[in-house]
Amino acid sequence: MRIGSIIGLFVVVWLIIGAIAAGQRGYFTSPPAQCSQLATIALNIVAGPLNYTGMDPQGGCEIPQPS
Repeated sequence: MRIGSIIGLFVVVWLIIGAIAAGQRGYFTSPPAQCSQLATIALNIVAGPLNYTGMDPQGGCEIPQPS
């Protein structure tokens, strides 16, 4: 039971650090206009402290166009 709490706390802190890093890169200044911008923000949050080691994840996605 105690290990689950520690792991949960670790995950929350990891994601908070990722959100801080995304904020420092200016990703929260305006709403994402494209899917790739939203994916980049999400990847930066998930990367957490790895952002401070030089990692700069860039996301991309393509939404299918109607035929």
